[in-house]
Amino acid sequence: MSTSPKFPTGPASDPATSHHERRIRTFHARRGRLTRGQAAALERHWAEWGVEIDGTSLDLGKLFAGAGLAPDNPVILEIGFGMGDATARMAADAAAEGIGILAADVHTPGQGNLLNLADQANLTNIRIANGDAIILLREMLAPASLAGLRIYFPDPWPKARHHKRRMIQPEFVALAASRLRAGAAFHCATDWEPYAEQMLEVLSVSPDLINQYGDGYAPRPAFRPMTKFERQGLEKGHVVHDLLFTRTP
Repeated sequence: MSTSPKFPTGPASDPATSHHERRIRTFHARRGRLTRGQAAALERHWAEWGVEIDGTSLDLGKLFAGAGLAPDNPVILEIGFGMGDATARMAADAAAEGIGILAADVHTPGQGNLLNLADQANLTNIRIANGDAIILLREMLAPASLAGLRIYFPDPWPKARHHKRRMIQPEFVALAASRLRAGAAFHCATDWEPYAEQMLEVLSVSPDLINQYGDGYAPRPAFRPMTKFERQGLEKGHVVHDLLFTRTP
């Protein structure tokens, strides 16, 4: 169900229409069917809390101006938030510390669900970005503008011929690290062990990042909520790996 006819102010199906790049995509855009609550949340809040990833430079201070945060408030970017349950819970903790959460995804039901959760909990420190995170990082965010980056359970693209589609690649890590402030955390988590090994290898050789846990994986941090998806993986015998790196000075 597309939001375009019924929700003219909702997320666009292709916000970066001018970017016809010959580039391997790490995601599939997913519109999906909306529940009444998700659709209502999109209709009420997208114009205020939504961001189209269209390549236009983004002023984070202005973006979060209505959130009651300081103009130079720290902002953490989360790429791929699913249905948004964990994001909303972390945003509640972040609000108390004056931190804004910019959450990027392409799944319309998830966008609507996160907006609904934010509305119900009165979380004004969440903004939702719709579209390609590469364009967001490369063209819309200034260098050293982020206080953190979170990528939890990205698509592992398990088939060997699809490994080139995995997000955590050297080029992406270099771009992402350039948008982090000195000391900002780059935090990944996955329950697909071969991908965890690739993540550790790629992140470890980045000259811009330092592993907070020597040369290995991090213990699961208390601030990352357990999600339904993660529980299902653990029930199947999957091992969840966290990777916590810090941007060098």
